[in-house]
Amino acid sequence: MKISYNWLKEFLNIELEAKKVGEILTDLGLEVEGIESFESVKGNLEGVIVGEVLSCEQHPNADRLKITQVDLGDDSPVQIVCGAPNVAKGQKVPVATIGTILYDEKGEGFKIKKGKIRGEFSHGMICAEDELGLGKGHEGIMVLDDDSKVGTAGADLFELYNDKVFEIGLTPNRADAMSHLGVARDLYAGLLQMEEVQTKMNTPSVSDFHVDERTMNIKFEVEDHEQVPRYAGITITDLHVEESPEWLKHKLESIGLSPINNVVDITNYILHGLGQPLHAFDADKIKGEKVLVKNLPTGTKFVGLDGVERSLHEDDIMICDGKSNPMCIGGVFGGLKSGVTEDTKTIFLEAAYFNPVSIRKTAKRHALNTDASFRFERGINPNAVVYALKRAAIWIAKIANGKIVSDVTDLYPTKIEDFQVNFSYEKAFKLIGEEIPTDTIKNILASLDIKINHQTASGLGLTIPAYRVDVTREADIVEEILRVYGYNNVEIPEKIKTSVTSSDKWNPEKIEQVAAGFLISNGIYESMSNSLTKPEYTDASETIAKEADVEILNALSGDLSVMRQSMLFGLLEGLSYNINRKNNNLKMFEFGNTYHKYESGYVEDKHLSIVFTGKRTGDHWAQANKVSDIFYLKGMVKSLLERLGLTGLKYARTKNDIFSEGISLQLGKIKIVEFGVVKNTVLKQFGIKQEVLFADFNWNNVIAHVGKKKIKILELPKYPEVKRDLALLLDEKVDFIDLHNYAFQSERKLLKNVDLFDVYTGDKLPEGKKSYALSFILQDENKTLTDKQIDKIMTKLQEGFKKQFEAELR
Repeated sequence: MKISYNWLKEFLNIELEAKKVGEILTDLGLEVEGIESFESVKGNLEGVIVGEVLSCEQHPNADRLKITQVDLGDDSPVQIVCGAPNVAKGQKVPVATIGTILYDEKGEGFKIKKGKIRGEFSHGMICAEDELGLGKGHEGIMVLDDDSKVGTAGADLFELYNDKVFEIGLTPNRADAMSHLGVARDLYAGLLQMEEVQTKMNTPSVSDFHVDERTMNIKFEVEDHEQVPRYAGITITDLHVEESPEWLKHKLESIGLSPINNVVDITNYILHGLGQPLHAFDADKIKGEKVLVKNLPTGTKFVGLDGVERSLHEDDIMICDGKSNPMCIGGVFGGLKSGVTEDTKTIFLEAAYFNPVSIRKTAKRHALNTDASFRFERGINPNAVVYALKRAAIWIAKIANGKIVSDVTDLYPTKIEDFQVNFSYEKAFKLIGEEIPTDTIKNILASLDIKINHQTASGLGLTIPAYRVDVTREADIVEEILRVYGYNNVEIPEKIKTSVTSSDKWNPEKIEQVAAGFLISNGIYESMSNSLTKPEYTDASETIAKEADVEILNALSGDLSVMRQSMLFGLLEGLSYNINRKNNNLKMFEFGNTYHKYESGYVEDKHLSIVFTGKRTGDHWAQANKVSDIFYLKGMVKSLLERLGLTGLKYARTKNDIFSEGISLQLGKIKIVEFGVVKNTVLKQFGIKQEVLFADFNWNNVIAHVGKKKIKILELPKYPEVKRDLALLLDEKVDFIDLHNYAFQSERKLLKNVDLFDVYTGDKLPEGKKSYALSFILQDENKTLTDKQIDKIMTKLQEGFKKQFEAELR
């Protein structure tokens, strides 16, 4: 938000440097992100001075050029070649001297240099209005008044407008500071705490407001006072709609607004000055001489000021004429056919307080973000509506020569009351950390327009203005006192007393931190995806039901219209973004929620998801870099679970069809994680052509079981383990999990582990076949295994695989 320093001075008597004011505002919570200079004429005419043409002769080599001798006030006339038809001896003229930088309409500068024009030296330039930025005239040079003093700087001769503009990073809760008056009010409170600064708050008066004649009164009706708690209007006629005066244009331009005409500019002046949005309607275009504030049926067409036709919603607040024709989306956007033009002679000027929630929904529904909606949806001052309307009427009558021909009509059936809060000194001092003098507290509250209803030795009864929508609790009052008193004025104690509270070793936050630390230490980067996603992603898997989508009512776009049912797609978007930028080797993880809608209600599940693609590490001369594969992912998954104390998990077949090869780990019948290789058909939607591995932990199940198992401390086995391998030729439909489970069913006592360490599906195999290389770990904890025992077990497994799965040794 841009705030003009000159504009602030309309409300405050202050002569501090802009930098100092910026520091005070930042300390008050209105963080100044930057201070810019505004000049009505770029460059401030530096280097331009008043000169007198001493002589004017025809250029010997050009019919349209003149050679002039110009006195610049230093007793050393300079020669300037000039092409203007109106240059003449004896004129006082603006001269851009050597080194001066002038700017064109686009703000691009060019430097005046000494040069030769058709063989004659020229030491400067006699300027036209547009060359100086003082107007649009270019018919000839600018001729000054005869009493202009030679040598006077252009900045002193012309009344140029200069200003300092603060860029304030306003937080959404500070609706009261969305105007120059609001910022001035805060600044005033801060300055009162500085003994060396004396200032006074100036609130513009409306005592000059008067009705010229009561000859025209446009009546209006409000259909729903919950949507429109207050609505006021006035009629002004005999207007001369034209360009605004310079002072008004400069005010608006300084904060980045483009002047339109004197009527519209005044409404913007009041908006940014006092924080009250206004809207002016051409009264001759209001059919039936009546205004209806109502809702229209869904689908009603409305053409806005931007020429775009929009379909209305039945909850939109519409300002209509007496025939129910829509003229404006109340509080959000004006209509094309009812706005003020150069032909407008009479206006109906509206000021209102609209329900903030209703305005926000309408603005988001139509993807509109205007200065008016920005303020209405956060909450303006409901009790300043008529005051702002009168201020605007005074200025419009003055600048546009209009007549006020009606009284102010104000529909305000139920007054919005101020907030009542009880304030305790003891609680405040505990929150602040030190005691502040009670007189200081009372002065701060008074400077913030907070009234003291009653007071006792222990606290105060306070009335908070209705426009302070962010101050409704005792803690909010403490924050107000502290930010004005100054956070820097609260001493840091030498000793901090605290007590150590007991906590569960494996609380959810701790579990997440341990898991994240483990993954990061293994070179996996944390990612953060949007929980809103495309509805088309549902089609990528049959296990994701379209009817379970949680849809957004007022989606910002079609690509962000549903809540995600799977963590995979957001991570794939991240992979695709990086791969397209030549970053092909990626390892990422993300904690997040998935969302589902079932007949029984909405369900929200926590997940940890991991994706790998490309090489495991960067290229290095000392070692070959391997590509991330299913075995690497499996090792990472098992290591993470072991780090969390989850052991003894069983393998099971995964039912998720996003995997071309996948598996899950379970505790009993509870699924902990599923992982595998993502199908190419899924990757194709994201333009990914390399293999992607994905692991998805049901984090709620992880949390539920971490720390439940008691840790057993055992001696290391005294007797060695034995490893044997089998290479099996299998049908393509046989999964590793089938072999794994069968092996443990066949040998429960001595078989400790089964791993798959190679998969081959090359051309040399029979059609419909694949090759699995399995490793088996055997161990007896009481004695050393003999070759006879080992051979017996392996023969038993081999025969079982052949009988159960038609497996053949390779």
